[in-house]
Formats: sequence, C-alpha cells, structure tokens
Amino acid sequence: MGLHTFHIPVLGISYSIDTPVKVAKYGISSVMSIIDDGLIEKMRAYYSAQYAEKYLPISTKEEDYRAKRITAYLNLVNKIVSHQVATLKSLPFEANNELATYFEVLPTDSAVRKLYYVMCALPAGSEKALLQEQLKDSIQPGAIDVNIMAKVDNMNYAPDGTLLPLEYSDALSAFRGFANSSLSSSVILSAGYNPRLYGYIENFEDFFPDAEGKLKKKIILKVSDYRSALIQGRLMAKKGIWISEYRIESGLNCGGHAFATDGLLLGPILDEFKEKKAELANELYQLCNEVNATKNRHVFSELPKLKITVQGGIGTSKEDQFLIENYAVDGTGWGSPFLLVPEATNVENGTLQMLSTAKKEDYYISNASPLGVPFNNIRNSSAELQREKRIEKNRPGSPCYKKYLVSNTEFTEEPICTASRQYQKLKIDQLNAKGITGAQYENELNDITAKDCLCEGLETSILLKNGMPLSHKLSAVTICPGPNLAYFSGVFSLREMVDHIYGRLNILNSLTRQNMFINELNLYVDYLKKMIDKNVTEVNAKQNKYLNTFKSNLAKGIEYYKSMIPKFKLETQEYLNKMLDDLLLQEKELISIQIPS
Repeated sequence: MGLHTFHIPVLGISYSIDTPVKVAKYGISSVMSIIDDGLIEKMRAYYSAQYAEKYLPISTKEEDYRAKRITAYLNLVNKIVSHQVATLKSLPFEANNELATYFEVLPTDSAVRKLYYVMCALPAGSEKALLQEQLKDSIQPGAIDVNIMAKVDNMNYAPDGTLLPLEYSDALSAFRGFANSSLSSSVILSAGYNPRLYGYIENFEDFFPDAEGKLKKKIILKVSDYRSALIQGRLMAKKGIWISEYRIESGLNCGGHAFATDGLLLGPILDEFKEKKAELANELYQLCNEVNATKNRHVFSELPKLKITVQGGIGTSKEDQFLIENYAVDGTGWGSPFLLVPEATNVENGTLQMLSTAKKEDYYISNASPLGVPFNNIRNSSAELQREKRIEKNRPGSPCYKKYLVSNTEFTEEPICTASRQYQKLKIDQLNAKGITGAQYENELNDITAKDCLCEGLETSILLKNGMPLSHKLSAVTICPGPNLAYFSGVFSLREMVDHIYGRLNILNSLTRQNMFINELNLYVDYLKKMIDKNVTEVNAKQNKYLNTFKSNLAKGIEYYKSMIPKFKLETQEYLNKMLDDLLLQEKELISIQIPS
C-alpha cells in the first residue's frame, strides 16, 4: 500500500490498463489486466509516442510474442513512472503543483502529510529547506501491480496450426511476461485455482527469497473466504512460494464477475481472517522455509509480511476506517467509483455520462459472461444495445476474434465461445429441435442469447477515449461496475475521490445508502431467491443441501451483524437503529424463503 491505505483494483481489460501511469506518481497503487496482449501492444505504441520512446512492434509471427509484448509494456510503464517520480522530486514546493498534490492527497493522519503542513507553515530558511529534502526523500511511487484471471488459460496454436507447448497457454504466457519484466511488484491471481499456472511459478527465481530473504516479485491471491486462502496458501508454500497478500473481495458486492460464496458474508469472513492471520502466517512461513531449504534455495530470515486487504462495495470513509480498525486489515480496495474519475481510468465520454447519471435499478447481475459466472452489468450500455439489436435482426451472438474465453466443445472439437454467433446458432437450432414452447422456450432462448463478447467490449472504451483504431470496427462498450456505483453520480477529479475516501469530502449522491454489509446481505438474499426460482421445478439432494447451507450461512451472518452494531462507533445512533431495522427486515425475508425438497 505504501503511504496510502487504499488501492485501485483491476477494472476490466482496459479501464485500468494504464492507471499506474496516471496515479502511481502520487503514491497510489493500482492493478492492470495483462490478459489481452493485442491491447497491450497498442498501449505500448501509444505511450511510446507520448513519451518519445523508441517503439519496435512485436508481431504475432514472432515466437513467444504474447509474453514479449507484456514484458515490453510493463518495462515501459515502469520507466515512465520512474521518470515521473524523478520529475516530481525535482519540482519546487509550490501551491497547486504535482509535488504539493502528492502530499496533500495522503491520508489525513499520515505522519508525512502532517510534516508537509509543518514545512508549509515555516518561514524560508535552513529548517524549511531541511524538511523539504526530508519530504522529497519520503516520496515513493504506488505499486504497479498486474492481474491474471487464472482460469482464462487457453492453449494456443502455431501459425501452421500445430498445438504449442503448455508454457504458451494464455495464463502462463502472461505470467512469464510479468516475471521477465523489470517491475518489482505483485501479480494478483484471481478467479480460482489453476494447477498448471501455480506449478509454473517455480520456474522464476524472483518469486523466491534472495540472499537477504527479500522477494523481488510477489504473489497476491484474490480470495472470497478463509478456507480458500488456507488451501491455496498451503499449495503455494509446498512449492516454497510465499503469498504476500490475501485480497478478500465481496462475492456479490463487487464489479466484474461475481463469484458468490456459499452464503458466507464479508463481515464474518473478515473476522475469521483476523482471528487466524497469525496462525496462517506462521504455518506457511515454516512450510516455505522447509521446502526451500530442502531445495537448497535461500530462506526467509524472519517472518515476512502477510497482508490482508478487502474490497467490494466500500462507499464511505467511515466504512473504510471501520474495516481497517475493527478487522485490522492492511488496506482497502476502491474499484467502481474510480470509473467516474477520468484522471485515473479509461471510460469514453458516452459511457461516462451514462454511468454518471445511472439509477440504482440500472445495475444488475447478468448472465452475459461466456464463463458461465454471474457478471455485474448496467442496462443501456452500448454493448447491451448491440446485443439486443443483433437478436432483433435474428443474428444473435458475436463474431469471435480474440478467443480468450473459448471453452465449449458441445458442437465442435476445438473449443468455441458461448457468446459467439457460431455457438448460439448451433444451440438455438438444438433448442428448436426439442419442440418446446411458451415460457420454457423463452427462458432457454434467453439463457443462450444473454452471453455477450467481453473480449472486444471490455477493450473498446480506451480506444474510443484515446482516438485509437477500433478492433474490427467494433465500437460497442461493455462495462461492469459494481452495484455500489449507484450511490455516486457525476464525474470527479482524482483529488475529489481520494478526499472522499479519507473523509475530507463527501461526494455521495442523495440516494439513501445502507451500510456496505447490509447492501451485500440484500444481494445475497436476492441471489438465493433467484437460485430457488431457477430450480423450483426440480431440486436434487445435492442442490437441496447447498441451498439450505446457503440460507443457514446467511442467517448466521445476520446474527453476527446484530452483535456487531455497537462496534460501529463512528456512526450516529440513528444510523445504527436503521442498520438494525434493515437486518431485522432481511431476517424476516430470509425466514419466509422456502427451500424446495
């Protein structure tokens, strides 16, 4: 986290693809997706021109082009940020310049920020000059981290059609691209366990301790609960690899793909991490050192830092502070609100205006993802309008150019994407052959045509914003904000958003907003009802057990939050009363839900 207590998580394929270039100089950490090497190559060309750097294209005909493109872009971003920080340190201390901004946007209780204001109040002289040098020495850039969705890992083919070796798969190539870069930062592995990828990490020394017990590159795991963290942490430790951070994300109150837990709510999950963090760290530390000693590698000389951070649905400085103080987390992630900050992310004007005026009912969980995972969406996006228009023209589905999400072999030997025109035509033909009609037919048809192309749609915004050539002339934008964005209206400066996070400004709209834990609970109760509605005609024993476990976990979560209300010491009594009323209302709703047998 550095001097800041928050980070900007990965935002789709393109929305945070260059966020470090925009915010790292202010000490703010952020995460870039490295799934799309084609977009990454375009961004390298773009920023090479912006910063007068020599650009040599890396062709798709070149061996290992995917990894090489990623390495080249990350090296360029690292070079740009280093140059920005050097420039920052060379500036004089003057009002309203970037040097002043660096210190003024730090957390309010930051010792460095306080020292800055002490320096500002001093008259010119040796003491002021000494403090200025001390302040400049304290400047550090935000982390330039990257994200890999572990399960997006298709095998690739050579130009002659032969299957390439395993290390040329999508995820492994992306990992190699980061591992070979000049960055000393972290890779966030998300969206589940990939044995092939996890095993591949052992090939790179930067992920093991050096002679001083330090790590040049680190692993962060995005997890939804403690059990997942423990299992994956042990798997990594048995390879001698230390997990430097567990990034806990709300299962439903987040942007992008929604990986729902079994009804486990964020508060109880954080409590378990707090209770067991020391035990987890000690177990994995001993295991890592035993394995590395056996393999004649360097070992950690002392217990390395293990961070726990949390993200998903945080909306106020009081919520942010409560998470840090009550659960002892090392930092928080603020994602979707930064989509309204052009200084930090890449949302083209049309989509930006749509987001800035969207209503609560515009945000919903869709079935748009070809991965078959619920996907946070917004109504009336240009991608949604395009999908509907294609259906009206009796040409549902999308052309499939990038093939990152191909997975289905129901009709073909080679995997194809369920959002593709090819798949949807075959699947609709199969549906028509069943001879079913009415509501059942419409429901199954909608399930097929709901899938949309994310590879193109999540890339388009940055191309439009920067006036760059569109891929295959496709201009529709897919955007996947979390439901928490409903409480932010307008377009904000970077400083306004950071001041909101730290409680120096309130930029929430006038919509009545429940506590983040209540918002998540509401989403989970609705999710349970939808699961029951979907399976109401037929529920087997396994499904019945799962639904009952889900409901039971929600009930336990409600009881937990009731007991926690007195700990929300920053909130007013009126707020706490409302929180209790909301819990009682959802408890009543949950009791009324009948699990079919």
